[in-house]
Amino acid sequence: MNSWLMRKSLVVPIFAVTSLLLPVGGMAQAAAVRGDEARPTMRTQVVILGSGTPVADPERWGPAVAVVVNDRAYLVDCGPGVVRRAAAAVEKDGIAALKAPNLDIVFVTHLHSDHTLGYPDLIFSPWVLGRTAPLEAYGPHGLKKMTANIEKAWQEDIRVRRAGLEQANATGYKVNVHEIAPGIVYRDENVTVTAFPVKHGIWKEAYGYKFETKDRKIVLSGDTAPTDEVVKACDGCDVLLHEVYNPHGNELNDRHWKEYFRTFHTSPAELGDIARRAHPKLLVTYHQVLEGLPEEDLMEQIKKEYSGEWVSGQDLGVY
Repeated sequence: MNSWLMRKSLVVPIFAVTSLLLPVGGMAQAAAVRGDEARPTMRTQVVILGSGTPVADPERWGPAVAVVVNDRAYLVDCGPGVVRRAAAAVEKDGIAALKAPNLDIVFVTHLHSDHTLGYPDLIFSPWVLGRTAPLEAYGPHGLKKMTANIEKAWQEDIRVRRAGLEQANATGYKVNVHEIAPGIVYRDENVTVTAFPVKHGIWKEAYGYKFETKDRKIVLSGDTAPTDEVVKACDGCDVLLHEVYNPHGNELNDRHWKEYFRTFHTSPAELGDIARRAHPKLLVTYHQVLEGLPEEDLMEQIKKEYSGEWVSGQDLGVY
């Protein structure tokens, strides 16, 4: 890679440094003092990189979430614009773990296009910007075939970047694909990740994920109709991110679309039931299918169904 890109990738905004030292906005907890030594303890953060759906809403980019632990980012899904959304989180909140060369692991809920259109971006852009480690990708069966086809489609780009003046490294564009089954799918010093099956229409495999760290338990539903698997995975979790659709939409007057949404997604009434039984400390709605109606319409419905702590997830929200 040329020297200009190398210098650019190493720039760290001043606020990115100070934000790691101050217990502001969930960036850090109070320092743990041992003798005369103060060591900052990083808090697990959930960053919504994209809260959108297939709708081309400029305020809601493609579905993607980052769980950030001890300066390591673990992505869930990779909708359109995922790498630039991560860069926006670095710019907005100084979350250095989301700098492009650091993006090296992703957990895919299912293979719908809106959740995977950013997959080529996640494979190649961080490589061009300096990532040397292969991307580690976990997800349903079919992910290996998708990955092989992406590499084949971009083979000329790979050849030119490696053999041309860019002198790109030989490893950062590669992907180690792990096709998973329900259960623990990943563990390191920061986190244990468990996949659980969810019901997303006629998809043979669709997953939610549970992230357990030293200080928090985070559960993401993925795209799903109501399922007790989410309730079991959360069971008093710190943060539950769950999808929801607006049943007031005009499309739902059509019998076909009414059946589609009931089979593939979760209504506010169904979400309220799930949350009451799952007891999350905080419920965050994401992948909100607004059906062309104001967000407030959907929020009012959820408010009637659930009285616990909850927020409407927004792009670049940190929870």
